[in-house]
Amino acid sequence: MRANVRLKRGKEKPILRGHPWVFSGAIASLDREVEPGTGCAVCDAGGTILGHGYYNPHASIAVRMLTRGNTLFTGELLRRRLEKAAASRASILADDTSACRLVNSEGDFIPGLIVDRYGDGLCIQITTAGMERWREAVLSHLDALIKPSFVYERSDAEERAREQCEPRNRCGPVQGRIPAPLHVLENGIRYLVDLAAGQKTGMFLDQRENRRLFRHYAAERVVADCFAYTGGFSLNALAGGARAVRSIDASVRALDWAKENRRLNGYAAPDADFVDADVFDFLRNCTDRYSMVVLDPPKFARSSRDVPKACRGYKDINLVSMRNMEPGGILFTFSCSQAIDTKLFRQVVFAAAADSGRDVQLLHVLSQPPDHPVNVSHREGEYLKGLVLRVL
Repeated sequence: MRANVRLKRGKEKPILRGHPWVFSGAIASLDREVEPGTGCAVCDAGGTILGHGYYNPHASIAVRMLTRGNTLFTGELLRRRLEKAAASRASILADDTSACRLVNSEGDFIPGLIVDRYGDGLCIQITTAGMERWREAVLSHLDALIKPSFVYERSDAEERAREQCEPRNRCGPVQGRIPAPLHVLENGIRYLVDLAAGQKTGMFLDQRENRRLFRHYAAERVVADCFAYTGGFSLNALAGGARAVRSIDASVRALDWAKENRRLNGYAAPDADFVDADVFDFLRNCTDRYSMVVLDPPKFARSSRDVPKACRGYKDINLVSMRNMEPGGILFTFSCSQAIDTKLFRQVVFAAAADSGRDVQLLHVLSQPPDHPVNVSHREGEYLKGLVLRVL
C-alpha cells in the first residue's frame, strides 16, 4: 500500500529543483503507518503531488525520490534506467580497462543501488530498505542486460544500519562462479580483487582517472603513497617510471595485497618499500624527503558533527607533507568525506600551504570519474575531492 507524505510549507523547493532526498524534519504528515521502504507519493503543503519515492520512518533521510510529478516508478522504468546507466559506461570498458561502476545510486537516479563491473561479472550493493524491495527485479534486469558470468552481493554497507534494514546484510555469491583469484585491468595495470573482504565492493574504482594522472607525473620521482591500501597509486607511479615508491598503510593485510599486486605486474616488492604505520605518525616522524606524495585517506567525516575534527586532520597531513617535500615536489591530496564540500576542502588545504612556509601552486582540481556521475541537484553525490599541487 502506497503512502502519502505531505511536506511542511516551504519544504517543497529542493524537490522541485530535483533534489532526491526528503529529510524527516521536512515532513508534516503521513497518511498511514507503513513498513520501511514502502512506496510513497510526496505532496506539497497544499496536497499537490511533487513526485514518488520510497519512505522509511526510521531514517533521517525519510524519503528517497524516484520520479517527478505523477510518474510512477515501475519495473519497466527501473529496467530503462539500468539500461541507460550500463550503456553510458560502454566507452570506459576497453582492452586496458575491465572494471568500472555501472550504477551509481542517486547519480543514475536509482537511489540505494550500487553496481560495479569486475571483468565479466558484477558486484551489487543495496543500501536502503526501499531498494531492498526491488532487489529481485534489479537482479533479473541485470541478468538480461549484462549477462554476467557471476553476481556477488556486498549489501553490508553502514548505511543499511541507519535504514534499519532487516539483519540479513547480504555478502556472498548470488549466481555464477567467481574466478579465484579474480583479476581486473585498469589502464593496463592488473589488480587482484577480493569481493568479500575488499573496501567498497572490492576496489576503489573512483580513483581510476586520478591514478592515471598520477602516473603522468611520476617519472624519476621518489614517491610516498600514503593510505596506500592495495597500492593503486604505487603501481601507477612504478608504471610512470618512478625511481622509488614507498607504500604506507596501517593495515598489514592491505600491504600484503599491495605486494601481491606489484608482483602481479612484474615489479619487485622488497619489504623496505612497505611501511606498516599510522600515516599521521609516519609523516610527523619521517626524515626522508619525497618528491611526490599522495594523500588518499579514508573518510574523516561521516557526518556534519565530524567536520571540525576532520578539517584538523586534513590540515595536519597536508601541512606536514608540504613541509617535508623536496622543492618542486608534487602533492596529490584527496578527501572522500561527503560532509566536506569542495570549497571547504580547498580552504583547508590552502591554509596548510600558507602555514607550511612554502610557495605552492595549484595544478589540477580533481573529482570522481564519469562512471560515478553526480545528479547536479544532489551536491552530496560529489563526495570525492582532490587537488594536485606543486610545492616549491
